[in-house]
Formats: sequence, C-alpha cells, structure tokens
Amino acid sequence: MGRARPWRAVARRCAPAARTIALPDALPICVIDDDESVRLSLDGLLRSLGYTVQCFACAEDFLASPAHRACACVISDIQMPRMTGIDLFAAFKARRIATPFIFITAFFDEKTRARASECGNACFLAKPFEAAALIACLERTLAAAP
Repeated sequence: MGRARPWRAVARRCAPAARTIALPDALPICVIDDDESVRLSLDGLLRSLGYTVQCFACAEDFLASPAHRACACVISDIQMPRMTGIDLFAAFKARRIATPFIFITAFFDEKTRARASECGNACFLAKPFEAAALIACLERTLAAAP
C-alpha cells in the first residue's frame, strides 16, 4: 500500500510523460503545464476519450522533443516559469508549425484573454474549468484543423 508509484516519479520530471497511448494513425494531443495535477487530470480525461496524449512539464522540453512537430493540438498553460504558453505559440509560428492551440490559465483577466486571442487560438479556458468545456473546445479545434 505504501509503495511509490513509478508514474508519479516520471510525471515530476520536466520531460515527456511515459503514459502515451499508441493509437494507429492518431497524432497525440500534447499537454504542457507546470502543474502536475493538471497534467495528470488532463491526461486521464483525454485518454478516457480515446485520444493519444503526451504530457510535458515545461515548454522547453516540449520544443526539444519530436512531439512538437507531430501533434494534433497543443493544450498549454499560459503562465509557466521561463517560457509561457504565449511564447510557446510564438515559437511554433516562427518555425512555421500550424498546430492549433488551446490555452488554459489560472490567471484569468481580459489582458491575458486578449493576448491569447491575438494568437488565433481556438479556445481560452480559465482554471478551474469543466471537463465538458475542454471537450467541446477540443472537438471544435480538431474539426477546424487543416
């Protein structure tokens, strides 16, 4: 009962999570958030819906991974140490990668919403948000993706 769970140690590192589901011909949904509980919650939710998921604790590790060039959608926190979600989006734009973004944040205000909207993202969700809101946003985003 008191044994440590190996997935917790993996999730604590600033690296891709080891809990990726391999579905044929499916690009993963990439989740980037410095909050472990958010990563674990989104990972569980998206996996339960049948999506392939890769989670990262920081934008820098996501950009260093091959996943950043082949994902269906990025769900990114806006406020993270070092590189923000907006900075991550700008890095994608500079690299001419047209992956859609969904921004999430615990620091909801109109200035942040305006910055996220300027990125042309499909959705902006304030934490805490309902699972149904994220699912609806994700479905709209994936339907509109090229």
